Amino acid sequence: MPSVAFYTLGCKVNFYDTEGIWQLFKQEGYEQVDFEGQADVYLINTCTVTNTGDKKSRQMIRRAVRRNPEAIVAVTGCYAQTSPGEILDIPGVDLVIGNQDRDQIIRHVNSIRESRQPVNAVRNIMKTREFEELDVPGFAERTRAFLKIQDGCNNFCTFCIIPWSRGLSRSRDPKAIVKQAHQLVEAGYKEFVLTGIHTGGYGDDLDNYRLADLLWELDKVDGLERVRISSIEASQIDDKLLDVLNRSSKMCRHLHIPLQAGHNEVLKRMRRKYTTEEYFSKMQLIRQAMPDVAITTDIIVGFPGETDEMFRAGYDFMKAVDYSEMHVFPYSKRTGTPAARMEDQVDEEIKNDRVQQLIDLSEEMQLAYARRFVGRTVGVITERSAKGAPGRDVQHGFSDNYLQVLFEGGDELQGQLCQVKITEAGVNECRGELVGVAGEALRSI
Repeated sequence: MPSVAFYTLGCKVNFYDTEGIWQLFKQEGYEQVDFEGQADVYLINTCTVTNTGDKKSRQMIRRAVRRNPEAIVAVTGCYAQTSPGEILDIPGVDLVIGNQDRDQIIRHVNSIRESRQPVNAVRNIMKTREFEELDVPGFAERTRAFLKIQDGCNNFCTFCIIPWSRGLSRSRDPKAIVKQAHQLVEAGYKEFVLTGIHTGGYGDDLDNYRLADLLWELDKVDGLERVRISSIEASQIDDKLLDVLNRSSKMCRHLHIPLQAGHNEVLKRMRRKYTTEEYFSKMQLIRQAMPDVAITTDIIVGFPGETDEMFRAGYDFMKAVDYSEMHVFPYSKRTGTPAARMEDQVDEEIKNDRVQQLIDLSEEMQLAYARRFVGRTVGVITERSAKGAPGRDVQHGFSDNYLQVLFEGGDELQGQLCQVKITEAGVNECRGELVGVAGEALRSI
């Protein structure tokens, strides 16, 4: 039986795509083996969001070539899309295929096996207007299913290379999404995380059908308990979406809404499509529609031209928004983007100091948010037994508002929707006690 090994770098969308590619190999009779072992085919799904993503991708490609010089080494994903020549220059690479035509991988692998001629199968993704359907019936060792609804992005922020690696925004056919939703529920999944490169842009290229319409369709799926949106822009949250957040019992009380910078001058240089004032008023509307919502965000620190005054103003703005957590990144130059060529690059030490200040602020806000739930009962879908709790049955899972919760209970609770009373708040983890269990077990993991 031929074997295939995968290594995935980058975002949730890449992990979803790898699962889809695995299904293609599975249908051809392949078995999946560990990447660190011997395989007949190695497939590396690459990331290019930073220069470091490129570097790590190259390292993993070389590692695969060393593992088994006789194997076919195939490379896909974002770095493959933007730099196929660089990848083919690595000795031992047989196939480079971008973020499209993945259904052709098996055909290429078979022809390479006969000819041993390297193949560059990358096409111009900017011409692609169709969403690429890959069959993903399930996810190994996960109690939450990713459901990819969209690909690509039309924004062209000055710091970002992704439109060039993923193409322009393409929405998946709603019928295909609902069909997969039913399959995943039948496979035992109770929570879906809707993913895409620009998830909130779903429907931009469809006639009179938006993300809110899709959410109402998913709301009708029996057996589905929770729907989580992986990320959405403030500008994409309109009245129809606020209505879903307010009335659908399945929407998680957690939204990840990237801010990137808390000052209008920096936002303008980033080519973001909102002001801090617009962003703030949208947060207020969301909180009215969904009280107790956890709002998390991404922040880029030390963008070119960010002065101390701009940073201080941004710090105060973030405090006023009152996030439940912030993901903080120092700005890093991405070759090929307008921001990399900007004057006024910020000194690394200054960036690192600002990052630390914002991480401290994030932890303060995280703890304050978690403390609001002490004494209250939340629904937790149990994911796994907790690490570092030998000899004790302690389970770990997420509440719908994205609190990480530890509580005592056996492994039979994994995959179940448990009612847990929060007893103690922490920055990253809260503790609680099991009050009850809803419904049947998910499946054995």
